[in-house]
Amino acid sequence: MTSNSAPARPPVTHKIDVIVQRDRQIGWMLTIPALLLLIAVFAYPIGLAVWQSFITKNLGTELQPQFSGIQNYIRMAQDGRFWQSLWNSVVFTTLSIIIEFLLGLGIALVLNQAFRGRNIVRTIAILPWALPTALIALAWTWIFNDQFGVVNDLLLRLRIIDSGINWLGNPTLAMVAVIIADVWKTTPFISILLLAGLQSIPDDLYEAHRIDGANAWQSFWQITLPLLLPQVVIALVFRFAQAFGIFDLIAVMTGGGPGGATEMVSLYIYSTVMRYLDFGYGSALVVVTFLLLVLAVAIAAYLLSRVRGSAQATDAR
Repeated sequence: MTSNSAPARPPVTHKIDVIVQRDRQIGWMLTIPALLLLIAVFAYPIGLAVWQSFITKNLGTELQPQFSGIQNYIRMAQDGRFWQSLWNSVVFTTLSIIIEFLLGLGIALVLNQAFRGRNIVRTIAILPWALPTALIALAWTWIFNDQFGVVNDLLLRLRIIDSGINWLGNPTLAMVAVIIADVWKTTPFISILLLAGLQSIPDDLYEAHRIDGANAWQSFWQITLPLLLPQVVIALVFRFAQAFGIFDLIAVMTGGGPGGATEMVSLYIYSTVMRYLDFGYGSALVVVTFLLLVLAVAIAAYLLSRVRGSAQATDAR
């Protein structure tokens, strides 16, 4: 006569379950301090900014908070200076990232080759990224100086121009100047990330592809780029967040001028909060900028992951 009761679990299986459960408990115990730190560093300031965005707290209220609902957001929708700074941030971010990626990829491909003194060249290539941004910005300010700058001196010696150009006094040229400075500063960051990805690609793949009759250009598109996409995603997402929130480079080189032509969202928020002491409206600017940044990074990561998936599917076929 058979019994309907469930068979007893083997002792070994029971011990494994106990070990797994204990490891999970230890994992949570080790994770909780990090989660609390993240809440203290990120969640609390964001929550405070959200709350302050619904109040009016400025010199007009003697810095006393007064609930104003969505008035700060209505004011933002009608604020031409905010939309101009947002557009400046989009232009600066887009152009600088495109140029930095192309240059960084080229530098990474060169540094991935075997040549004499490669380690020294790699060390020198990372120096711009290691230097303080404020110091780099001050140096580029003098480089683009209309009277004593190196750029004007070279152009005059080459007889390309007849008189010095006021690079930082012209709205269009000022944007070009800060983009050049940012590209010089942050291209090594992308090149180092991509170089790490290149070094993880086995040489056997290139050798097999070469035996099949592929040239270097075909190997780049069919092997290098698809396998490098994870590092490309990481580099572009990081650089997007950094470029969109740039502050120190712009503050030192142009201060947002001339006429707001290089004023980024971060600089406008700083002026609103620290110069005009408009904490409620400044908090609303922070909240909207944060949401836009999160949305843009999520979309960029999704699109890049789709491209990566398509490339892997094509390579599998």
